[in-house]
Amino acid sequence: MKSTVYAGAANWSAADSKDHRFGLFRLKSGTTSWENITNSGLPDKCEIRAVVVDPRNTNRVFVGTQVGPYVSEDGGDNWTALTLPSDNAVTWSILLHPDDPDIVYAGTQDQGIFRTSNSGKSWDELEVPEPNGLCRMGFPSRTVRMCLDPSNPDEVYAGVEVGGLVRSLDAGETWEDIGGGLLELAKKEHLKSQIGSNTKTEGMMDTHATTISASRPGTLIHATRMGLFRSDDKGETWNEMGIGKHSPLTYARDVQVSVHDPDTLYAALSVAAVSDTGSLYRSKDFGESWSRFDVDVSVESTMMHIGQSAKSPDCVFAGARRGQVFGTEDGGNSWTQMELPGGVQGVYSVACA
Repeated sequence: MKSTVYAGAANWSAADSKDHRFGLFRLKSGTTSWENITNSGLPDKCEIRAVVVDPRNTNRVFVGTQVGPYVSEDGGDNWTALTLPSDNAVTWSILLHPDDPDIVYAGTQDQGIFRTSNSGKSWDELEVPEPNGLCRMGFPSRTVRMCLDPSNPDEVYAGVEVGGLVRSLDAGETWEDIGGGLLELAKKEHLKSQIGSNTKTEGMMDTHATTISASRPGTLIHATRMGLFRSDDKGETWNEMGIGKHSPLTYARDVQVSVHDPDTLYAALSVAAVSDTGSLYRSKDFGESWSRFDVDVSVESTMMHIGQSAKSPDCVFAGARRGQVFGTEDGGNSWTQMELPGGVQGVYSVACA
């Protein structure tokens, strides 16, 4: 591969191996084997649920661990802890400000959100309301994904699993619950789903990812257990995108706008949180139509996350839960399947530089 690829894995209760392994793994450009880079300053028994490469400096890599975020300035060789002012530091998501490299957001367990304006030397814990649609599950809620509007970076959105969506219009100073529109959709019979809570709104509250295109300010694309949804009014109201018309798999774990083309979307689609298949779909017309993007590969578990290259629109990677990583460097014409080392499962995030 011409790209350097990172894959993060964490402890996963459904792992089917007694020697279940997790941590941070790197496939360097020009090499063919993964290396475990967990022992280079990261915490013991390291669990990685988020990996983010800074597009301005691809040697600058952030990861979210079970004890907080870490940063590397040398492509993953060495790591520094960015200590959060909280015991509740299990980090599920990291968001970089597009214009100011010193501003970083970290999303944690119990719908926590932290912000730094000095590259992690200090953090502010932001006051985030408990979402009205929060479902009491067998695990703590978590801020699984954050995004901001590229045309107005003060407009920040955070997805809560299992609790919908919250929004800040002032760079995180104040937050409001905007899950009401998703709860309205949950009244539809085909969008009701109840697995681990006492309410059938659970499926629509089971947020996994949210993204915004630079060409459409205020328009959000949202991924949940029940599929893909679109809002054209900053999350106030929502419409189904009808992904089931294009894909037999509709459990949406990730959705991203291309960093090179604001009309192109990628979606990681599977059967369920634990499954024996998955897929990567692409839309070139902002969700009006979709087609299978990964070709000639065998995806053996839920497709969890998409990693894009800031350098080339032709380079896209995706990670599946049971230790598979797939990548294309020619715009999807051909794909390479890269198995993580034996026993590695619980893949949550992939990124490339």
